[in-house]
Amino acid sequence: MGMTYEDAGVNVSVGNSAVERIKPAVARTRRPEVLGGLGGFGGLFALDVNKYPDPVLVSGTDGVGTKLRLAFQMDRHDTIGIDAVAMCVNDILVSGAEPLFYLDYVATSRIDPDKMAAVVGGIAAGCEMAGCALIGGEMAEMPGFYHPDEYDIAGFAVGVVNRECLIDNAEIRPGDVLIGLPSSGVHSNGFSLVRKIFEEYAWDVRLPGLEEPLGDVLLAPTRIYVTPVLELLAQGRMMGIRIPGMVHITGGGFTENLPRVLPEGYGVEIRKGSWDVPPIFGLMQEIGGIEESEMFRTFNMGIGFVIVTHEEDEKWVVEVLRKHGEQPVCVGSVVEGAGRCATCNIKE
Repeated sequence: MGMTYEDAGVNVSVGNSAVERIKPAVARTRRPEVLGGLGGFGGLFALDVNKYPDPVLVSGTDGVGTKLRLAFQMDRHDTIGIDAVAMCVNDILVSGAEPLFYLDYVATSRIDPDKMAAVVGGIAAGCEMAGCALIGGEMAEMPGFYHPDEYDIAGFAVGVVNRECLIDNAEIRPGDVLIGLPSSGVHSNGFSLVRKIFEEYAWDVRLPGLEEPLGDVLLAPTRIYVTPVLELLAQGRMMGIRIPGMVHITGGGFTENLPRVLPEGYGVEIRKGSWDVPPIFGLMQEIGGIEESEMFRTFNMGIGFVIVTHEEDEKWVVEVLRKHGEQPVCVGSVVEGAGRCATCNIKE
């Protein structure tokens, strides 16, 4: 008998078994617009043109970086999929888009059905939080390419917004207020530095100020802001109130992300002390001997999403967000900048 694919390290039967195990989790994310089921060559989605008569599609793709290494070391795989979804849907949310569907790509040296079910279960959980459908993906077994028992994960989301509701930042002006929404911790950025800071620590250690073991604090999944923000935008349309800009605080922290939405010549001033910075950031700064400017350039510092609103609408925005379970806080404002480059200044 000749060689088989299994002799090369790829077990198709195990892969099929893993797919069968994830189908119930995927089914929970289904939306009415989804056509067909899991397993086709392409995911099918019929856009509701009554709700979106002048649609603009918004897409985003991302992974979770070296946070994966922490999941491997802790042998916990049920939350990393939430991170993968969050990184994409929060990005497209910035344009005012409703996430419609998500596709994932998971590659590993050897398919472990239990591990893959946990990973994809996390992806499905993230899709449920975001209200989008998981309509397909790829689970690739690549022996000899990845280290044993390790995997990589990435994906992309597609959303939609009516053209007239697209948030393009053109209405941002000096005096606008920056409303921050709390993060769940470090989220999914800066983990190369995080791992270096804590390279001599065990993940089950309990450090001063932390309510949970270190690894649990760091592995906490990225928050998904879709539901409260879409509610804010919808109520704003009914009230004739527009949100001029939004920012997802990801890689690059405050100082790199906030200027990305500013019109030419504008800047922002961030008021330190206007929100409670989670203890994990203070620990990282102390243990790593990290300059404050580097902390704000690398991490979210406890604020994962920022909504730019006109000063006269600030009270209304805060009230709506609170009604939807958020704890919004004013973290700064838009100011006239110096020269052409947008700036972000951290003030006492």
